[in-house]
Amino acid sequence: MVELKTDTSIDAMYEAGQVVARALTAVREAADVGVSLLELDALAHDVLRAAGATSPFLGYRPSFAPTPFPAVLCASVNDAIVHGIPTGYRLREGDLLSADFGAEVGGWVGDSAISFTVGTPRPADLRLIETAERALEAAVEAAVVGNRIGDIAHAIGSVCRSAGYGVPEDFGGHGIGRRMHEDPPVPNEGRPGRGLPLRHGMVLAIEPMVVASGRDDYHAAADGWTLRTNDGSRAAHVEHTVAITDSGPRILTAR
Repeated sequence: MVELKTDTSIDAMYEAGQVVARALTAVREAADVGVSLLELDALAHDVLRAAGATSPFLGYRPSFAPTPFPAVLCASVNDAIVHGIPTGYRLREGDLLSADFGAEVGGWVGDSAISFTVGTPRPADLRLIETAERALEAAVEAAVVGNRIGDIAHAIGSVCRSAGYGVPEDFGGHGIGRRMHEDPPVPNEGRPGRGLPLRHGMVLAIEPMVVASGRDDYHAAADGWTLRTNDGSRAAHVEHTVAITDSGPRILTAR
């Protein structure tokens, strides 16, 4: 069941989204060669505490997970697509890091992700990240009243496929509100004009994921959470929480 949010509720979700934006900005600024993923998680936790917010990630355990998620930040490096658990791994020159973060403020949740390189970037990584960001921009442009979920999915898939990149099967965005994952699912590939109509008050977490090799397959790492590409190729992941309104899409996690 899709819950339509009131304008007041969307404003409240914006407050949560801005905590997310501040945390991701802090993580990106702190990420450097030699910095550990656990240190980035601790920094993100500090942002939550300063805002009086809580984490929808910490302790979260969906049906596929063998254990509750142990951190407030997902940190996925190089061939990790999503759901990377922060460890003592220290970032190296040329790493590609995808950071995914959520915050709950006053009972409302915001969720966003960024991908960036550490140190001197590889040109191929910059192209991959730029494509993911273009896919997100195209998806947000399609997130208007009168369109359908399939229009968002088609926008993402078209940008990624035209660049020769893979789109991981069965993973995509979702509705968001009082809970981190709500209806409807938002696929990263689909047919235009199909699916649920977009209405004022719908709030979606839109999150393109792209794989450099063009393959769509992946596997779960030994931790049961991290999804990695099967061929070791690099991946990028970006995300915004977006409200559908009569005046156009409103990005609640804008940085």
